[in-house]
Amino acid sequence: MRRLFLMLLALLVGAAIWLPSLHFFFGRNMRNYVAEGTLPPKTRAIAARHLKFWQDKGARERELAQMRVINPEWDLMGRMFVVLALGNMACREPDKETEYLTVVDAIIEDTLRLEREKGVFYFLMPYAQDMPFVGKPPRSLFLDGEIALMVAARRLVEEKPDYKPLLDDRIETIIARMEKSRALAGESYPNECWLFCNTVAIAAIKLSDVLDGPRHEDFIRRWLDIAKRELLEPQTGLLYSTYTVDGGELEGPEGSSIWMAAHCLKLVDEEFARDQYQRAKKELGRSLLGFGYAREWPESYKGPIDVDSGPVIPGLGISPGSSGLALLGASAFHDTEFLRGLLTSLRFAGFPLERDGRLRFCASNQVGDAVVLYAMVFGPLWDKAQALEGKR
Repeated sequence: MRRLFLMLLALLVGAAIWLPSLHFFFGRNMRNYVAEGTLPPKTRAIAARHLKFWQDKGARERELAQMRVINPEWDLMGRMFVVLALGNMACREPDKETEYLTVVDAIIEDTLRLEREKGVFYFLMPYAQDMPFVGKPPRSLFLDGEIALMVAARRLVEEKPDYKPLLDDRIETIIARMEKSRALAGESYPNECWLFCNTVAIAAIKLSDVLDGPRHEDFIRRWLDIAKRELLEPQTGLLYSTYTVDGGELEGPEGSSIWMAAHCLKLVDEEFARDQYQRAKKELGRSLLGFGYAREWPESYKGPIDVDSGPVIPGLGISPGSSGLALLGASAFHDTEFLRGLLTSLRFAGFPLERDGRLRFCASNQVGDAVVLYAMVFGPLWDKAQALEGKR
């Protein structure tokens, strides 16, 4: 018994020493990931993984097929995050702009082809067909908003004349559908309006105004007014994650929505966006022994665990989906301390694998890695949009 006691005591003493120090082994060299000018080495390796992904059709189709079995939405989301990342990379590295935009165009054209050939439900989960959409004919803001944002981002880097009428038509369709809702809310699924998708759409509308002149300022202002007045959860002050066409709450604030939403709102209302980020960090952001992570739901709200949140770790409430998108939030709002903690956790628990100059995270998938890449290179596109607006 004495020997057992001494062994346990040694383990406890050792743990007390090495656990608080563990993060030092994974939190070093943040500059290897976070872009300040050109791409740092680790982020360049993540980018190489995605460039190869879109250049190798066979490997891409196999990986997408596996991912779509779990959630077909991830197929479209992965495309959007890669396009946004490559747009930022093209602004950072003008000498590689042609290379990056060639891949961007391939992604957009392939997405439009699939929408045309497979229909509106191809990128949606099966329950989208369980009941009719309120709006007719069936359309999903998930699809319309992400395509619009991809096209707008591409045009922001470098104009492509063929994409102007395509963006105009998509934006006018989005606004026409949202105008039919008392809450100016677009459906992602039948009578389900997702904050994630509505803020992506608002960002796309804003970029279209930056590119082609302010035509939708009143719509954006009215959308913001309703959001601030009717779509904030009273206890936390965070935006609801899902609501009905009439603005009725379906689900409270969630991490896998609010980080992305705050980053989108940064384009249209910096003060409101920063307030939402700071509230999200207070309610969802956590740090333990130098490791950063994010909860899916505030402690005051018990929401469901779904495919987007990922398997939530009991006790701590760690959500892979929320933690991944928190990287984007921290990057967008220059929260260096939180970003460092999140990156430390990613390097520790994401199981990075680097091979042939390409880096992926074995605990993630293509869309998760795309979010990481976008977070690491974020900045130039939003900055360019704000600079262009300032010149008008």
